Amino acid sequence: MSVCNSCPRKCSVDRNQRHGVCGVGNEIKVARAGLHFGEEPCISGANGSGTIFFSGCSLKCVMCQNYNISHEAFGKVISKEKLAKIMKSLEEKGANNINFVTPSHYFNQIVDALAIYRPKIPLVYNSSGYDLIENIQKDIFDIYLFDFKYYSPEKSLMYSKCEDYFEVASSAISKAVKIKGEPLFDDRGLLRRGVIVRHLILPGSTNDSINLIKWLNDNTPGIVFSLMSQYVPMYKSCDFPEINRKITKREYNKVLNACYETNFCETYIQDLISATTDMIPDFDLSGI
Repeated sequence: MSVCNSCPRKCSVDRNQRHGVCGVGNEIKVARAGLHFGEEPCISGANGSGTIFFSGCSLKCVMCQNYNISHEAFGKVISKEKLAKIMKSLEEKGANNINFVTPSHYFNQIVDALAIYRPKIPLVYNSSGYDLIENIQKDIFDIYLFDFKYYSPEKSLMYSKCEDYFEVASSAISKAVKIKGEPLFDDRGLLRRGVIVRHLILPGSTNDSINLIKWLNDNTPGIVFSLMSQYVPMYKSCDFPEINRKITKREYNKVLNACYETNFCETYIQDLISATTDMIPDFDLSGI
């Protein structure tokens, strides 16, 4: 029996027989692949990011905007050979990069597909931040695009069933920064190598956001930072009254002021009006 410990959950289950916490088996399952323009400008650029959305997720975020593919595991099972063909097709369409979204629980399968065909454009590891250091230090990818969700273990346990989130994510981010060094941009302003860290402001969590930003500034000042204000209550947010609303202007400005005191290499900041569902893709199996 081959057990799976590809993510920090370390379920030790045989995914050929049953699902792990991620909610999927050992086969690759994908919900959409195509050129995507909703990432940071240095990732999407003019041509779009060649984005592959994987099904399942090792976190259990109650407010997940992609819950139909993360929690409900909607998608289509494909082979490693098919994944390699999808990467090549996106490259041929002019994608700026190949962007693996929620890849943590498919790490080994993606590595196998890259052995079949490795694109000549940058590879983006686009994850929740809840990743194993031993996977990061294999240095397979050119760009790490991490979410950094919580500073407080109480909040991460309540909203993502993951008390050790900060401990794990901060270690993964630190390791990636150590490996990749200062961000490298090309003459079009596109990121070729480096680490981007995203943080989504949650309602009632401004102090948590500020603590997280301060930690990043003190420990990883060379990163590209992306502050996101697009939170919209979805999925099971209604079960948690404190997050069953959008953030207020006061909350937004409080966290924004903390950003002005940082020394990040580059910072992207969403406007408060970004709190819509307009940028959520249709997970319709297109491109698969």
